[in-house]
Amino acid sequence: MYLTQDLELFPEYTVTQLLFKDVKNATELRKMAVNGEIKGALINPSMVVDAFQILVATNKAVHLHKIGKMKTRSLYSEIIFNLSPTNNISEAFKRFGISDSDTAVHIVLVHNKEEPLNIDDIISKVDGQQIDVGQVSEFTDTAKIKKLYKITPQEEKCGSLLDAVVCRMATKDVA
Repeated sequence: MYLTQDLELFPEYTVTQLLFKDVKNATELRKMAVNGEIKGALINPSMVVDAFQILVATNKAVHLHKIGKMKTRSLYSEIIFNLSPTNNISEAFKRFGISDSDTAVHIVLVHNKEEPLNIDDIISKVDGQQIDVGQVSEFTDTAKIKKLYKITPQEEKCGSLLDAVVCRMATKDVA
């Protein structure tokens, strides 16, 4: 149901992704995340092509956190910011964070291996149906993603949508 992976470059950290549909309490969840009651990034799955995209954003966020160069205040907000192709933090939250009207949510948790993770605690806060993270593409709004990341038809001929998105995410800070 959920996906847990170790970060290769930071083996002391593990990333766990959960996906929910038919969510009825997005407003409450968003407030809990803002207040620090949910220690995780709440992401709008319509802007996610694949779980790998989340892993790339998380890896970058952990790296920036470790070297003290985050552009946002928390590791979880940095994950959301790293999904965006632009450097506008509020725009990133608008496009990639959840809104009160969302009925699906992709939750990302980052934890040190020494610390216990209570996934059941997070799951119990969501009034919705947990589904396999591999189903995230069912929520993907391809047209919106292509427009936001400015993906050209030529680009799609030589690579996948995921390749193009991850490339934009990885190179947004390169001047």
